[in-house]
Amino acid sequence: MLLQHAEPTISDIPATRSDIPAYAWVVCALTVGLLLSDYMSRQVLNAVFPFIKSTWNLSDAKLGSLSSVVALMVGLLTFPLSVLADRWGRVKSIVLMAALWSLATLGCGIATTYGEMLVARAFVGIGEAAYGSVGIALVLSIFPARLRATLTGTFMAGGAFGSVLGMAMGGAVATHLGWRWSFGAMACFGIVLVVIYRFVVTEKKLALLQPAITGQKGNLGVRLSFRALMKGLFSTKSVICAYVGSGVHLLVPAAVWAWMPSFLNRYYGMAPGKAAMNAAVFVLVTGLGMIVCGNVADRLNRKVAQRKWMTAIAYCLLCCILLGIAFQLPAGPLQLVLIGCGMFFCAGATGPSGAMVANLTPPSIHASAFATLTLANNLLGLAPAAILTGIIADRIGLLGALQLVPLAPLLAAVAFAIGRCSYKRDLDLVNALREQAAR
Repeated sequence: MLLQHAEPTISDIPATRSDIPAYAWVVCALTVGLLLSDYMSRQVLNAVFPFIKSTWNLSDAKLGSLSSVVALMVGLLTFPLSVLADRWGRVKSIVLMAALWSLATLGCGIATTYGEMLVARAFVGIGEAAYGSVGIALVLSIFPARLRATLTGTFMAGGAFGSVLGMAMGGAVATHLGWRWSFGAMACFGIVLVVIYRFVVTEKKLALLQPAITGQKGNLGVRLSFRALMKGLFSTKSVICAYVGSGVHLLVPAAVWAWMPSFLNRYYGMAPGKAAMNAAVFVLVTGLGMIVCGNVADRLNRKVAQRKWMTAIAYCLLCCILLGIAFQLPAGPLQLVLIGCGMFFCAGATGPSGAMVANLTPPSIHASAFATLTLANNLLGLAPAAILTGIIADRIGLLGALQLVPLAPLLAAVAFAIGRCSYKRDLDLVNALREQAAR
């Protein structure tokens, strides 16, 4: 018998779009709005790389460190802060995190030295550390499970769209008002959203939504021992491969997003503002690719679960081939088109990876599972990408460094291939444990 896509028991509860209260969509919109602010604050730096390099005479390695320190803080702190947020309250935690990254972004705008900027960027990362896992956990808790894939894909793609806004708006503001005002604009946007979120979203209102949507009450607050939690998060070979493959394959978008404005500035002779605007297009293509690739993976997975792994492998190989060819070509339209095609697939495995993790972990620890996935994404891909590319660029040039970046998806494809081999057996094990817990 063909293996079916596994979902928690609550996904069997019938629900239509009209069954979902309007307040749930308001909360979703505001939470995604803060995610946009998150990535606008994170990626605006890439738009002003040329300005900062000129102002402080920085090497590419130091420029890359300003970008990587954010992802490093996210990677190190996402798990402990996510656990604390579940205990302290998700809404209060979200408000505090968003306020911190907004104020830290403002601090970037008034920094006078590289050291001050590095510290401010570190605090941006501390503020953003748990937002991805806490935000998606909050959204999923107030919607029926049948919408999980759509909401997860949209939420994660919101990071790409926030990056587009950050790079495009940051470049435009820097050109007309100076690079410091770019950080100020992102900070103001975040602070306004924080104030709105604080007054509109409350734990009490969310608590009323959860039983109405899921038909259950109190099932989201189960606390496991540390040993049981670790066992649930790392119980199978395939879930570990999903963590690793997801993290490694995200090295490509992180590296290209960080350095594309500089690449266009140096090799195409574009002014910094124009380079940032054009680079934002490639980020937008990445976000669209995440949504489309995730949807294709779901459609192909309706009857055969292992196909989700094959689509992830295919996306990684397509990214490797397209970007590998593109960065070997001379500057010109063909190179840019191939880069765009490669960027469409470069984060395509994000959706399948998230679904694999959700399928291979108990529903009661999904928030922690997403936190673990976020940790892997940051430590294996997002954090080292910019600084590693910058270090290599100082030695062989930026183009030479970007020519090496497409090798990362090959490693991710290997991890996904290993996970696929044991997926059916591991999924059967997890489903059996779910059935025992339900009795």
